[in-house]
Order: sequence, then structure tokens, then C-alpha cells
Amino acid sequence: MGDVISFGEILEAADKLSLEEQETLVDILRRRVNENRRAGLLCDVQEARKEFREGRCKPATPEEIMKEILL
Repeated sequence: MGDVISFGEILEAADKLSLEEQETLVDILRRRVNENRRAGLLCDVQEARKEFREGRCKPATPEEIMKEILL
């Protein structure tokens, strides 16, 4: 995989960038984070649909769902 760069080293390197480059870096990172979140959400939706098709879902009230979420 190669050399691993620490978070501190990344921050130090970012400090050496111009303001415009730092803004571009932030935009790129924000887009990548959003893409990763979308990909994770897509996996969750696909898994939920699979569970539904396989009959592994049961009806639940909002209260039951909230209780399960908060456990």
C-alpha cells in the first residue's frame, strides 16, 4: 500500500497550500465524503430491500422503531 501519512502531516501539508488550493482541497474532500455517504446509504437501501424480499421484515409502529433505534 505504500507509505502511510499521518493526519498531522496532512494538515501541515495543507497549510503550505495557497488559500485557493486549500479551498479547492476542501471542496474535493467534501464531495468525496458526500459520495462515500451516498454509497453507504445505497448499500443500506439495497440490504433493506433484500430483507424485505426475503420476508425478514415485520410490521412495526413508529414507537417500536424508535425504541429499537435508541437501544
